[in-house]
Amino acid sequence: MKDFLTLNDFSKEQILEILEIAKNIKNEVKKGIFTPYLKNQTLAMVFEKNSTRTRISFEVGMYQLGGHALFLDSKTTQLGRGEPIKDTARVISSMCNMAMLRVYKHADLKEFAKFAKIPVINGLSDLFHPVQLMADYLTMIELNAGKNIAYIGDSNNMCNSWLNLASIMGLNLSVAIPKNYKINDEVLKIAMNNAKISGAKIIVTNDPKIAIKDVDVVATDTWFSMGDEVSKDQKVRDFKGFLIDEDLMSLAKKDAILLHCLPAYRGYEISDKVFEKHSKEIFLEAENRLHVQKGIMVWLNKACKNS
Repeated sequence: MKDFLTLNDFSKEQILEILEIAKNIKNEVKKGIFTPYLKNQTLAMVFEKNSTRTRISFEVGMYQLGGHALFLDSKTTQLGRGEPIKDTARVISSMCNMAMLRVYKHADLKEFAKFAKIPVINGLSDLFHPVQLMADYLTMIELNAGKNIAYIGDSNNMCNSWLNLASIMGLNLSVAIPKNYKINDEVLKIAMNNAKISGAKIIVTNDPKIAIKDVDVVATDTWFSMGDEVSKDQKVRDFKGFLIDEDLMSLAKKDAILLHCLPAYRGYEISDKVFEKHSKEIFLEAENRLHVQKGIMVWLNKACKNS
């Protein structure tokens, strides 16, 4: 059995295989074809953190694949009363075919997966957001973007996941984070080791102007994540100079695309003018969450049957 907890658990070939499934399903849908790849199967969706794109993409995706998705708010289930995660995992495993969790702590996700007997998908954790990066990479492929990427923002789960993707796929990634912010040591170590194998080039800097220079793709994320203990005012001070406005974006290649996982806070990580100029790319990226989730679920179902 295979879980989808972090991109580090997958090879370049497996990532491309999942994306190929996603592209094929997307093409089918565009033609009005809805193949029931997961007919009569059920996905349990456990949410500790609020969501728009994650819930919609998995719920609609499961429906279009012929299955059914259950929305489970951790506050209104026994998890909210303190039931051990391992017990919830075993109960859900006995009734559902797959589980997706959107949690605060990656350790809780791993605990669930340890005791679950069904494939488990990371819908987001404090360490990684792999389903989002799959959508980002599919968007890059569809738009024929180059391999030089700048991630400008917080040293958070999106930053970690960009490091995962770039180092596995052989992309060149420049990460710009503020001074006094630090990338998870283990995440960075694994990325650097993967880069030696794949030929990826990774640099980390505190200067967004250095990171964005002549890149094909610019990526960012909100500075204000759910559960963040740093105050908003402090974040605004820390991220001075990190707003992606016209001046900063002009340092990237003329035809560079811009990706944002959303929600976006105009005037903080990105200006309204730059957002609207690149809105076609950003909302294609959002739409691709639907197709990628389907690709992941179909791939996991196949892997489960073959194990």
